[in-house]
Amino acid sequence: MGKLTVFALRAVLVVVLTGTVFVQVLMVWALVSGNDPEDGSLPLTPLRVITILGIGTAQVALICVWRLATMVRCGTVFSHAAFRYVDGIIGAIVAAALVWFAVTAINAPGQRDDPGVTLIMGGIGVAILGVALIVLMLRMLLAQAVARDVEAAQMQAELDEVI
Repeated sequence: MGKLTVFALRAVLVVVLTGTVFVQVLMVWALVSGNDPEDGSLPLTPLRVITILGIGTAQVALICVWRLATMVRCGTVFSHAAFRYVDGIIGAIVAAALVWFAVTAINAPGQRDDPGVTLIMGGIGVAILGVALIVLMLRMLLAQAVARDVEAAQMQAELDEVI
């Protein structure tokens, strides 16, 4: 991964992280100040809390991606330390799916006339869990690469002893 690619990734991560923190602060302010009265059509307070939590899951994933990009730049991504950040991404995705299922459950009573919306939202939650499974599969590929890297280092050490 080139320096330009890592720089571009970090620039995107900074913009997204800054935007999410800004939105979280505004939503917390709306909750604390109580300036936005609920008209009864939607339960805004639970949705705001769930949204703040959902944004938090995205922020955890962004920070883990930042750390992995640092490891890529330093050439240390094929180590056991990388698993912690990949596990963080998997956990954040699973948490995001659970948050999405909570939004679906809150929205479901208002969709009694059109239950298809609830089914679609549930399908999106399952798709989010599918992304977690894909990242889990990539984690297993990373584990194989780390094992091969350790094996290659051992073989190199043995070869160095022979020479």
